[in-house]
Amino acid sequence: MAQDSGNLIWIDLEMTGLDTINDAIIEIATIVTSSELEILAEGPAIAIHQPDSVLAGMDEWNTNQHGKSGLTERVRASRYTTAEAERLTLEFVSTHVPANTSPMCGNSICQDRRFMHRLMPGLEAYFHYRNLDVSTVKELYRRWAPQRPQFDKDSSHLALDDVRDSINELRFYREHFFS
Repeated sequence: MAQDSGNLIWIDLEMTGLDTINDAIIEIATIVTSSELEILAEGPAIAIHQPDSVLAGMDEWNTNQHGKSGLTERVRASRYTTAEAERLTLEFVSTHVPANTSPMCGNSICQDRRFMHRLMPGLEAYFHYRNLDVSTVKELYRRWAPQRPQFDKDSSHLALDDVRDSINELRFYREHFFS
């Protein structure tokens, strides 16, 4: 498939916590859609190796969530470094979307962008400076249309599942809020 500047890059990171200075990225996944939210390609879902000393620093919520989902064990077993995960993700997105054309798409995406700025600067720089943040639409919908059906998300807190959820959630808002 050729590059298309109208395509959207959807991304999700799982981290050891929310502290963008001290916490680490432990998983990354991407999906490319058309502007109409049709899935065109799924990128690799990459667990990123972190030493036990980093994993031991997770708070209770992250320890429980990532332990229950199996992500912690995938991270321990992974041979991918953060730099390798960044390179593989860049290889994937660059085959579908030219640099600096797609906003960064996802849920609470500014947090992911802050981690990428520090730990995956080449990937962060590949995106347009704008964000397509589904959580912004969610907040508006919840406030401006509380009587309408609400989106039920089954979040596994695995990156690829969360990307799919974000795309489905924006489809929901397009149908119930923007039409």
